[in-house]
Amino acid sequence: MSSAAPLSLVKYETPVLLSEVLHKKALASKRPKANDGQPKPQSEDVLFSILPPREFEKDGQRWIQYPSSTPATRLDVIRLQEQLDTLLTERQARETGVCPIREELYGQVFDELIRQVTISCAERGLLLLRVRDEIRMTLDAYRSLYESSIAFGMRKALHAEQSHVELEARVRALEREKAELQQQVEDLTEECAQIEQDEMQRRQDEQRKHDEEVAFFRRTYETLTANLQTVVNPTKA
Repeated sequence: MSSAAPLSLVKYETPVLLSEVLHKKALASKRPKANDGQPKPQSEDVLFSILPPREFEKDGQRWIQYPSSTPATRLDVIRLQEQLDTLLTERQARETGVCPIREELYGQVFDELIRQVTISCAERGLLLLRVRDEIRMTLDAYRSLYESSIAFGMRKALHAEQSHVELEARVRALEREKAELQQQVEDLTEECAQIEQDEMQRRQDEQRKHDEEVAFFRRTYETLTANLQTVVNPTKA
């Protein structure tokens, strides 16, 4: 329980001790009753049902403060507007966008207008109450939708960030694989070049050996042929 009554744009009566409320209830029970035996509805009762009294603690005692049942004058309305502008400035309420401070202050102004209307006509006050509650439910629905959208956006952002991290890891893995494959290509290219060089050297060696053998056999043939001619035709020798 707060130590003092909070500031509000709603006009309240002078605070009274909570113990005095029992006395007021006793007086209310003595009001004239309608034909059905129920107390006749009073604008004050409707007002208190719309704007419940607020309680606070001060100097070790419990106090209660009821909304004022005094009709508002034109000057009161002008002062209300001035107080609203002053509080909006002092509490640094944002002029646009979502602002809890601005929402709170305008809510208090609306409650004060309901109070003023209810005093003169309880039915109009109840109708304004329905309008206020409908507006609040609509705002709550939009707020819930906004929070859901924010949560959805955050989940999407986290998912995108996670996907981004996974893609970066995949890219790094592919780059490593690419480097390994490039190294394999270089190794195989070098191996192929070495094999070609060895094969060329082998063919050259075999060709040289073949040429030497052919030359040897040709010389041998020529020598044998000459020897044979000497044997067959000794006179020519």
